[in-house]
Amino acid sequence: MMGLDQLLESIDPQRTLDETDARVDEAVNSFPLRNAELKQWDEFRLHVINFMRHTEAAVLHVRTMPGASLDFEWGRCVRLLIHEYGRNGEKAAFEIARTGKEGGLYAILKKLARRIAQRYGENEVVAKISTWWGTLSVDEQFAATDEYLERYGHLLPSELTEGTAVRIRANLPKALKEHPRMIQRMRRLGRS
Repeated sequence: MMGLDQLLESIDPQRTLDETDARVDEAVNSFPLRNAELKQWDEFRLHVINFMRHTEAAVLHVRTMPGASLDFEWGRCVRLLIHEYGRNGEKAAFEIARTGKEGGLYAILKKLARRIAQRYGENEVVAKISTWWGTLSVDEQFAATDEYLERYGHLLPSELTEGTAVRIRANLPKALKEHPRMIQRMRRLGRS
């Protein structure tokens, strides 16, 4: 059985988030950007879809992503664009790509890449935590929660640790999901 230390080591941001970020950066740098400005909607749409496929293939270490319908792939892209640019995000992004303003197409692809990296990094962390948590007995879950609070409770927001830290005790996996980002921020502060 994997203990808390081994889990925290496996979800360390250098092994999850930073590694995913590096693969995404590599994908951005290796993606062929034909035009800085795309004037046609269909050309923009296809370019964004191809970028997403290229980036996901790099993150997942596969040669190419299996092709789904363009409409399905575009729907996935639109969700990311809406998350980044708000309601009608795909239209806002096309306008940026069409005009070349606000960094143009390259800025849009960089923002998409950041969203992809965030999503895949978090998915990896959640999968590891869920697998680990599911192997523990109830007593082991309580013991792991106590151990985590003892070691990292001082780094957590006070609203989570006030009283008997019931919010953490009720859902340690949720707190663990945020652990890599917390460690990543601390390391970045340490370098400043």
